[in-house]
Amino acid sequence: MAMKMVIAVVQDDDSGELVERLVQNSFSTTKLASTGGFLKEGNTTLLVGVPEKRVEEVISIVKEVCQSRKQTFTTPIPPTGSASVFIPYPIDVMVGGATIFVLDIDRFEKV
Repeated sequence: MAMKMVIAVVQDDDSGELVERLVQNSFSTTKLASTGGFLKEGNTTLLVGVPEKRVEEVISIVKEVCQSRKQTFTTPIPPTGSASVFIPYPIDVMVGGATIFVLDIDRFEKV
């Protein structure tokens, strides 16, 4: 049976529901804490070993749970000239969604 490794990098806020949905659908998942991206916020990397014929099912669940959404952040504008105070400035940023990788597995053992 051909196996694949689905690696999904998702926002921390989505990880709990995503793991729950994957387990409900009989997918074993390894959850890793990770950081990165534009906002340098925490995210979660999930590793899912899956038979090749079920890859699209995993990707579908990830897409359902990890929707992109707009979030407002307040960022300071650096002072200019003689001003020495940072002025908070709200910006809207798209967060959520997922980055998904699918890799071939040469060997799989569960002991």
